[in-house]
Order: sequence, then C-alpha cells, then structure tokens
Amino acid sequence: MASKWTILRSWEAILVLLVILECLLFGLLSSRFLQLDNLLYSMNDFAFIVLAAIPLTFVIITGGIDVSVGSIMGLTSIVLGVLWMNGMSVWLALLIGLIVAIAAGGINGGLVAYTNVQPLVVTLGTMFLFSGIALIISGGASASGYEGISGFPSSFVELANGKLLSIPNPIWLILLSVILFGILLHYTRYGRHVFLVGINIKASAYSGINTKWTVMSTYMLSGLGGGIGGIVLTSYFSSARSDLGAEAVLPVITAVVLGGTSIFGGKGSILGTAIACIFIGIMQYGLQMIGLSSPHISVVTGSILVLAVVLKYAKWEKVHHLFHKGDLTDEKN
Repeated sequence: MASKWTILRSWEAILVLLVILECLLFGLLSSRFLQLDNLLYSMNDFAFIVLAAIPLTFVIITGGIDVSVGSIMGLTSIVLGVLWMNGMSVWLALLIGLIVAIAAGGINGGLVAYTNVQPLVVTLGTMFLFSGIALIISGGASASGYEGISGFPSSFVELANGKLLSIPNPIWLILLSVILFGILLHYTRYGRHVFLVGINIKASAYSGINTKWTVMSTYMLSGLGGGIGGIVLTSYFSSARSDLGAEAVLPVITAVVLGGTSIFGGKGSILGTAIACIFIGIMQYGLQMIGLSSPHISVVTGSILVLAVVLKYAKWEKVHHLFHKGDLTDEKN
C-alpha cells in the first residue's frame, strides 16, 4: 500500500497539476486562451528562459549559482551579430558565439572550482565583466541602441520564428534540450558525479571524483545554455544587441528552484525545471490574455512564484521527508 504515495511524492507531478489548473482557470477567464496556436506560440516568448534554465540545473545541483547567464546571452548575441556584419557566415558566427559562451562559463567555473570565492560573488563579478565586454564590442561596431544589428538572413530568423510539422521551432529546441540534458544528468556517470558533488564535495573527492572539473564543467554547460538563449533571442527579434537577456537571470533561477532543484545542492531534475518553466510561461501568457499590464503581470507573477517556492520548501519538503523516513504509515492514513 505504500506505493499509493509514489505519485504524491513527485514534485514534478504537483507542477503538472498546477499547469493543468492554471490552464483551466485562464481558459475560463479568456475564451482565446485555450486556442492551440496561441498556446504553442506563447512559448516562443519564454523559450530562451527554458533553454538557459535547463543547463543551469547542473550548477545549482552542485550547490553553486550563476547570475551571469543573462549577460552571457547578450555577449553571445553581439558576437554573433558583429561577426556576421563583417562578412562571416551567420552559421559559423553562431558556432563561434556558442564557443564564446562556453568559454565565459569556463571562466566562471574555473574561478569557482580553483578558488575559495563563493559562486555568487564570482558570477556577480563576471556578470558585469561580460556585459561590459558586450557593450565595448557593440560600441566598436556602432551597434548600440535599441535596433542593434539587424537584417539577418531569413533562414536564421526562421530558427526562432519558423515551424516544423506545424509546431514552432523553439518547442523542438526545448524538447531536444530536455532529452539531451536529461540523459546527461540522469543516465550517465557524469550526472551521478554532479549529484555526488552537490551532496558532499569532500566525500566525492575522497572517492576519486575529479570535483574541480565536475564543478567547472557545470558552469560551462550553463554558459552554453546562456549562449543558446542569446541566439534564440537574436533570431526571435532579428536583432543582435548587447542587452538581450539582461532581465533573464531571475526568471531562469526561479524556474530551476521552482522545478525542485535544491539551492543547497544534491537534488534536482531536468524534467522538473522544464515543467516549472512551462508553468511560469503559461502564467505570464494567461495574465496578458486577461488584460493585465506588464507591471501588474510582474507583481502577480512574482508573488505567486514566491508563494510557490515558500510552500515547496516549508511544507512539501517536510512531508516528503516524512514519507521517505516512513513516519507516515498506511495505518496512520
């Protein structure tokens, strides 16, 4: 009979239920909300958050944090734009932009792994460093301002605005990201090392795990996620700007934590992060559909997310712990 609690012990299942409930609620408040095309295209506005949040899950599982992911988006975008503007193929420029993003993540990871400086301090410093570099590159290319570098080829613009089998391309990118990073985290030795480092980094080192490389590599993955997010934003707006992603860091981190990843490390899942992103994205879309302005949407979204995270850690974690310890038996229920 103990198995009857299996679904209830899954935070991912609770998130799925919340997504269903908010869809029903907004469907009642707005007749246009449940139109399939509207729902699918609403994810385009939030795809860059999902694509950055999924790799960031690795960092937070190790007990770290990366607040520079937004500035990496802007850096990747402007590097891509400047290289293309100077005659390089947009796809080669895209590849170099991703390499720059991974290198930026490597700087974060190297400083965190090989120094005693806290990850928050390191990534807060590099956040300003990367955004400053992006601004310098932007100014040198006369690409400052709202428009930035525009006029990209239609094939590149279609990356974030096109469809495949009647489904927007960003959704395919999200599905691919969930599958690849999910396999990497949950079905490989590397993924097990990431969890072990988050649980106890000293014990992991004694057991022979290369903890420094493991930590450093998670920040490189986070940098890659920021780079992918920056490229999707550039394609979506058909404009390369140094400030793209400037406001992304809080939604990205919130999505990872809301998805069940412990800020203390050692626990988390790619699926949970992805579902949490969908929950946040649908919430913002639903609030827009019922006519709330952007400031009001920010207040409502922020309040609900704070409440959800507080309840998750104040109540759910306690109940989850009791179930696992066997303190709640079938006789008591």
